[in-house]
Amino acid sequence: MGKYEIVIGLEVHVQLKTESKLFCGCSTKFGSEPNTQTCPVCEGLPGVLPVLNKKAVEFAVRTALALNCRVNEYAKFDRKNYFYPDLPKNYQTSQKDMPFAEHGFLEVMVDGKNVKIGITRAHLEEDAGKLLHAGSSGQIGEAEESLVDLNRTGIPLLEIVSEPDIRSSEEAYEYLNSLKSILQYIGVSDCDMEKGSLRCDANISLRPCGQKELNPKVEIKNLNSFKNVKDALDYETARQTECLDTGEKTYQETRLFTAEKGVTTQMRSKEEANDYRYFPEPDLVVNRITPAYIEEAKKGLVELPIARKKRFVTQYGLPEYDAGVLTAAKATADYFERCAALHANFKALSNLVMGELLGFLKAAGKDISEAPVTPENLVKLVKLIDNNTISGKIAKVVFEDMFKEGADPEAVVKKKGLVQITDAGKLGALVELVISKNPKSVEQYRSGKQEVMGFLVGQVMKESQGKANPGLVNKILKEKLGPRS
Repeated sequence: MGKYEIVIGLEVHVQLKTESKLFCGCSTKFGSEPNTQTCPVCEGLPGVLPVLNKKAVEFAVRTALALNCRVNEYAKFDRKNYFYPDLPKNYQTSQKDMPFAEHGFLEVMVDGKNVKIGITRAHLEEDAGKLLHAGSSGQIGEAEESLVDLNRTGIPLLEIVSEPDIRSSEEAYEYLNSLKSILQYIGVSDCDMEKGSLRCDANISLRPCGQKELNPKVEIKNLNSFKNVKDALDYETARQTECLDTGEKTYQETRLFTAEKGVTTQMRSKEEANDYRYFPEPDLVVNRITPAYIEEAKKGLVELPIARKKRFVTQYGLPEYDAGVLTAAKATADYFERCAALHANFKALSNLVMGELLGFLKAAGKDISEAPVTPENLVKLVKLIDNNTISGKIAKVVFEDMFKEGADPEAVVKKKGLVQITDAGKLGALVELVISKNPKSVEQYRSGKQEVMGFLVGQVMKESQGKANPGLVNKILKEKLGPRS
């Protein structure tokens, strides 16, 4: 255990998957031409009135329940006042003292241990616009001019704030992965960081072990991936440790993370608490969330990742690791269960989904919903292995054709003549050939070097172009080589 305790809290902004914005009917579609998805409401023109998006409230309550939060009976919106070019109203409609949800928690597994991380609150707010800095670097300091795109203005965000319960970059990484998985499972967000659907700021401070008071925190921004979050926290941990070791005082500041260099740099120093002059939004009524509404929202919940992982272990007899990989994304878990409903060799199905299928999809930059290999065809491939029609090695060759062409595995095996050789006579001849070609290895085996058997089996497989039944080859080799000395 080190001299210092790491204290981390995360603020996550999630874009909710609604078709329209939080207070108007403008589209939330990503990638449209700048300033083509705006109206007088999100442009902040005088005299307009906001209307709360019902689906956004439903998603907020559903998320609160999934994160074990207390859903507050009353929730109100407030005006958060600040001035910035991409904020046309000069205030953001957010929530201060009466959010939709508070006092939740999320459990994650780190190094085989269950870690419970508290969630302070989850509240709704509207997004700001986007500034485009014209210049080669795209950075504000080097820009000749800055342009404003208001398409994103008013898009519904759910801000989820953790308690300062996180004690390592690994815990932060697992928290974010778990949170993303839950949000995707319950269908409230696609959590696509490349599109800005999930954004994260991290707060970190160190304190001597045993000290109760928190030291000044550092807020880290510009974190574009979960890996960046982990790397930034690791760098900041090392930097603050060096400061404390040398007697240098740490202070509250905001720092930017540069992924290419793996370092944080100062953005703003010696910050005071911002005075946003919050006051209740006069154009929106206080929301009352009734027990009946909460019960209705519960019907929209599905089996969450942790529960599904446990069920995969008990129902399908899968290792913890397999169950974790398969249930990390709902679409992957659904795909596996469609396979499992058709064939009971669950471990073989798991291996193919985790290895070949997810590997090929990653290389192709595709989602499992775009997989050209249907569950029905994957099951056919496993059955071909199970009944010794093909070997596991040949199955990898067959799968490649299945993925590239969406082909039926049985048709691929027939077309390419890949049926496994199980004829003892044919295999015996191949074994004799290998024995005659490798007298030195044969002598080594007979003198007691058992590991040579693997080499000889491999040579037979090579002679048969991978079609020989490995188990049968092993048996015939042992018979023909005779007892070891």
